[in-house]
Amino acid sequence: MNNKKKAVILFSGGLDSTTVLYYALAKKYNCHCLIFDYGQRHKKEITGAVKIAKQLKVNYSIVKLTLPWSKDVLTNKNKKVPANKQIAGTIPSTYVPGRNTLFLSFGLSCAESIKAEKIFIGANALDFSGYPDCRPQFINSYNNLLKSLELKIKVEAPLVHKTKAQIIKLGTKLKTPYQYTWSCYNGLTKPCGVCDSCKLRAKGFREAGVKDPIIQK
Repeated sequence: MNNKKKAVILFSGGLDSTTVLYYALAKKYNCHCLIFDYGQRHKKEITGAVKIAKQLKVNYSIVKLTLPWSKDVLTNKNKKVPANKQIAGTIPSTYVPGRNTLFLSFGLSCAESIKAEKIFIGANALDFSGYPDCRPQFINSYNNLLKSLELKIKVEAPLVHKTKAQIIKLGTKLKTPYQYTWSCYNGLTKPCGVCDSCKLRAKGFREAGVKDPIIQK
């Protein structure tokens, strides 16, 4: 393991980041997962992420952040998650300002420390809610920053130009355990089915022709 190339995975426990973890492992990277507890509405993704990391026996760290100034829906339990919203247009209330910039900064610190050459992120700019820090321009700009620091580290976003269906097909081929992933913005017993994330996930599985293992019939 120690002679393998190393990568840091920004690992939420959601569908996209879990697919990216399995993608990096398939590329023979020795992976270190960063799991972020940033005051989100629930811990279901974190629980799933830890379970997957332990099953794979990959190194992981839980990074705890506080964002006391944040006014977004995901870090404010008193605000209601929008339902049946148009999945396009303006930046939604579920956007956490600066979140991916923060995550990548921690990823960079970890990568420098463990001498990793890649930071993998599950950003996607096709079937997504419109978050500005999931777009290719953002990833490219961050890589330009790394170049300006003369670092031999690169951010990889292998899903950024893929549809949800394409991501699920890739993950299925890689034997990604989607039954342990969570996408719903609400931390209920079952996915709510009406928030942006649930709708995008359902659309992806439907178009991929694959049954979502977390949906109980």
